[in-house]
Amino acid sequence: MLRLNTSSPDFERAFRRLVADRRESDGNVARDVSLILDDVRTRGDEALAELTERFDGHALVSDDDWRIPAEACREAFEALDPALRAALELAAQRIRAYHEAQLPADRDATDATGVRMGARWRAVDAAGLYVPGGRAAYPSSLLMNAIPAKVAGVERLAVVTPTPKGQVNPLVLAAAHLAGVDEVWRVGGAQAIAALAYGTQRIRPVDVVTGPGNAWVAEAKRQLYGVVGIDMVAGPSEILLIADGRNDPEWTAADLLSQAEHDPSAQSILITDDPVFADTVADRVGVELAMLPTARVASESWKNHGVIIEVASLDEAPALANALAAEHVQIATDDPQALFDRIRHAGSVFLGRMTPEAVGDYVAGPNHVLPTGRRARFSSGLSVLDFMKRTSFIQLDEAALQAIGPAAIALAEAEGLPAHARSIETRLGI
Repeated sequence: MLRLNTSSPDFERAFRRLVADRRESDGNVARDVSLILDDVRTRGDEALAELTERFDGHALVSDDDWRIPAEACREAFEALDPALRAALELAAQRIRAYHEAQLPADRDATDATGVRMGARWRAVDAAGLYVPGGRAAYPSSLLMNAIPAKVAGVERLAVVTPTPKGQVNPLVLAAAHLAGVDEVWRVGGAQAIAALAYGTQRIRPVDVVTGPGNAWVAEAKRQLYGVVGIDMVAGPSEILLIADGRNDPEWTAADLLSQAEHDPSAQSILITDDPVFADTVADRVGVELAMLPTARVASESWKNHGVIIEVASLDEAPALANALAAEHVQIATDDPQALFDRIRHAGSVFLGRMTPEAVGDYVAGPNHVLPTGRRARFSSGLSVLDFMKRTSFIQLDEAALQAIGPAAIALAEAEGLPAHARSIETRLGI
């Protein structure tokens, strides 16, 4: 675990190194993924079957080997413990309500010159959702991806998920039923992203691919952007916690480890103005790790990527947070809004001592699919807009063309495009 202090002479150099550390895939992953994508594009189902047996130990032979029927998803949902089913339903209800408020409005207006113009929003025809099936099998992620797509009006939702040795996570199937998923395919990895993008003999192509995955999945989405739309290229999880010394060290340690347990490459950072609190939290992390069933992963993450930054005043924290542009920012102070007002770059922000990031992963409502690796500088979390596109429209009558057409002719001629000018001139009788 790295300890930094803003008053140290070498802080700027060490902090720049921290900001530049992406913790993401290397060139070997990119090369391997490129070969997989080309194989699936060329051979389709044959390549999918070979790769699925090699990586997941699951043979794709019969229809049931390839696809999980809707009836199995319904049975998984009905078989859930009532309390767990109620929790999933609450999460789905809150996620749906939040995303329904995101739906954009069409525009249609006529200006003073008589030009009618506006924009119309429509959903894509089909979306593919990736659901991890290895270390991370999260029904919450399925809800966070599928529900915005359904709210947007996507007609066909196809889920791909690996089933190692044929094993299926019943919670994922239950979430698929609750969200109204149309297809669930038993394939994963970069090959599944390729199948969604290119289509195969069995799997029809989609327009947008979303959902979290490992380095190979993220790299596949990066390489296929343009063939399909994607939500983002996501890296390892990260949390930045800004906390004063009046916080409970046990709570703070648990908050830091809530992201560390995701992945050995995940990163947890604490910024505090209290050195005694910093020491206490560092000690408490060790205690919490000793009790965690996920200690092996969380410990590796904290040891290799955990950071505590001591500042003279928390007034320094927003500038540091903006440079880090973290996926999750948690502000545990008496007046979190004052610091939040100065934070410009963050995937999602959690305000106050009673708002742990973990509640946002499940039932708060806003999407937990968020930009990582400093991408919050220029991108946002998943929303209904990721499943929609905007089409502008224009309508002129003769008077409107007379009003603005001559300016268009002048610009077309200036750009050396006489056919552009001619298409307007003929209508104006010039």
